[in-house]
Formats: sequence, C-alpha cells, structure tokens
Amino acid sequence: MGGIDEMSDAPRTGTPTLFVFGGLPGTGKTELSQALARRLRAVHLRIDTVEQALRDEGHDVTGPEGYVVACQLARDNLRLGLSVVADAVNPIAWTRQSWRQVATDAGVRCCEIEVVCSDEAEHRRRVESRASTVPGLRLPSWQEVLDRDYEPWPEAAIVVDTAGETPGQSQARLARALAELGIPTW
Repeated sequence: MGGIDEMSDAPRTGTPTLFVFGGLPGTGKTELSQALARRLRAVHLRIDTVEQALRDEGHDVTGPEGYVVACQLARDNLRLGLSVVADAVNPIAWTRQSWRQVATDAGVRCCEIEVVCSDEAEHRRRVESRASTVPGLRLPSWQEVLDRDYEPWPEAAIVVDTAGETPGQSQARLARALAELGIPTW
C-alpha cells in the first residue's frame, strides 16, 4: 500500500515558483495575488494577515516581523514543491531581497510583480472606499498611503497598472505577462 508521498493523482502546476507581489495599498495587488493563487492552487501568504495575527496575540509589530514569518512559511512550502504567492507592500529593497533569498534557498524561480494604479483619483477612491477582509486590521488612510516610504522597484519582472481596468482585465494582463516569461497560468 502506497504512502501519502506516492500519490500520483494530485494536480501539479509545474515547477514551484515564488511569486512576489508588491505595491502601495489600494492598487489591487491582493485581488490579483489571490486570483493567481486560486488559479495555480498555490499557497497565498498575505503580510496583512500575518501581521494582524501577531498583533492579535499581543505582539508589537513595528519592524520586519511579519515578513520574517512569511518568508519562513514560504521557504517551507516551496521545499514541499508548492508554488507560493506572497502578497505584501514590499516597500523597500530589503524586503524584496529577502524574498529573492527565499527562492534561492529553496532552489526555485522568483517572479516579482509590482502592482500600481497610475490614476491618482481612482487610487484614492479605492483606498477610501475599501473594507478590510482581515478581521481587526485597520486600513491606511489616503494620507498614510501618500506618506508611506516606497522605494522604486527596478527588478520587478512584471508591472501591472490596474488604473481604468476591471479585475478581470488586470488578471488577463498579468496572465499575458507571465506567459511571456514562460509561466503559463490561465
């Protein structure tokens, strides 16, 4: 009788990949990252969820704590042969390099995806009208988004501008960009 490791009927999505999403709050990165994770049946790691769980347990989250936890979880899942979709603002070079190191450690490809909304009025409307999907999470105000440190991300292989698009259109744009990199998804 075969063990769990011998199961052959489990769906596979090819070589595991670490997909690292980044962008300011309200650009649409969570919606895109969740759609990709659903499509690939990949692990979805959302920094907002990790950090809020830490806060709920009484931890003061003022630094990289959430990223450190998520990177370890990503490494574990990649080593199991699962693709991982990391959903975070990833505002600075350090966080982005941390994800790249996770991919290197696990011996998998890292695909960096920056999500932007180039229409400031649309971006503001999104920030001011959205509701949190993470219980207890306080979403940033528009002014807090504007004041946030966010370094340029020249290494991002893909940039998706969601301005003026439906979520479906942005997903199609992402799928085309991934296909151009040899990563079929949809």
